[in-house]
Amino acid sequence: MPTTTLDIEHEFRGILAPDSVRAASSADAVCGIQPRLVLEPVNEQQLAAVLRLANDAGLAVIPRGGGTKLSWGNPSTRADIILSTARLHKIIEHAWADLTVSVEAGCTIQKLQSALVQHGQRLALDPLWPAQATIGGVLSTNDSGSLRLRFGSLRDLIIGVTLALPDGTLASSGGKVVKNVAGYDLPKLVTGALGTLAVITRAVFRLHPLPRNSKTLSISGCNLEETQRLILTVQDSKLAHTALQARIAQDVEPVVDILFEGTEAGIAAQEAQLRELARPATATDAPFAVWASSQELWDSANSTPVAVAKIVTLPASFARTVETVQRAASSRKTHWKLTMQATGIGWLRLDAAPENLHAVLSDLRFELEAGGGSLAVLHLPSDMQRIDAWGKPGDALPLMRAVKNQFDPKNMLNPGRFLGGI
Repeated sequence: MPTTTLDIEHEFRGILAPDSVRAASSADAVCGIQPRLVLEPVNEQQLAAVLRLANDAGLAVIPRGGGTKLSWGNPSTRADIILSTARLHKIIEHAWADLTVSVEAGCTIQKLQSALVQHGQRLALDPLWPAQATIGGVLSTNDSGSLRLRFGSLRDLIIGVTLALPDGTLASSGGKVVKNVAGYDLPKLVTGALGTLAVITRAVFRLHPLPRNSKTLSISGCNLEETQRLILTVQDSKLAHTALQARIAQDVEPVVDILFEGTEAGIAAQEAQLRELARPATATDAPFAVWASSQELWDSANSTPVAVAKIVTLPASFARTVETVQRAASSRKTHWKLTMQATGIGWLRLDAAPENLHAVLSDLRFELEAGGGSLAVLHLPSDMQRIDAWGKPGDALPLMRAVKNQFDPKNMLNPGRFLGGI
């Protein structure tokens, strides 16, 4: 078995093309950990072969797509090899009559959507940074977006997957038709696993038709309790809205955004009903860009240290959750912004000194977990004291460890990055 960097590099070059193997630079560092090599296989077979070689050599492998979410989760304990899917970017088959598509893991969301739109279809998904985010990365981080309210999560959209296991096996599950039930449910298992079980090489998704028209309305003029009631009223109504979110910030009145899609007549009828439900608050036309508000929370134009967290709570606890954020932030001189989906999933931005960020995040996690919610820390300033990304793992951790041991017994895929140090 090769033991030195030169030995292992020679072995990899025996599998890959010369330009598919290079020494890792400082730009390839992952959360401050410097890998040795970057590998860019051009097909699934090459990827599986180099993964088996790395596994046999005891090297830690970090799968990488667009690199937009490499900092999510805890820092990996080791990082020897960056295994890039950048060259696995093909749209393999678009069965437009069956409303399915098979696509390689390195294809970006934007590229896929641009191809689907030519047949009047879409993958009903709106993740962060679609121009850079890849299919494999979005699946691994389970990054859905506001369309989740109408079309479900990624686990509802994916119907098939091919994985490269650490031993070099290529395993497929699911199929190319929406009602396929063959095999183990690997697609749902690897969705959200942060690449700790296997490397996704391709996926098959169910598609939806593009809407004929769409319209976004923003509702303002409500205090926090009124905003809570409005969201629940809209959710309990017969409105067929596609997305619903609330944008709240320190010392700023809440704004509720709602997206309608369909025919012009259908949208007009729903708009009239919404305006009636929202009285005495006012509903005004809004640009589609408001649905990118979660992405804007990651911008760091100023010099103040920033932390970004994903919070999950019951939709009926919206007002209480915002009050908890207000209370924790005000006690530590922390500025905050929050975008909360009607599903109970929210994105929280905090601006403050590092020591205050640590205290606020710790307080918020304690309060949310006590109420049955959760807080995952996705971004921290580089000079800040580390805080566990995930919080309490719950009683599912032994089962998750068993699954990890079954798929990756040598713990070589993103070691330490996931819940409980998996």
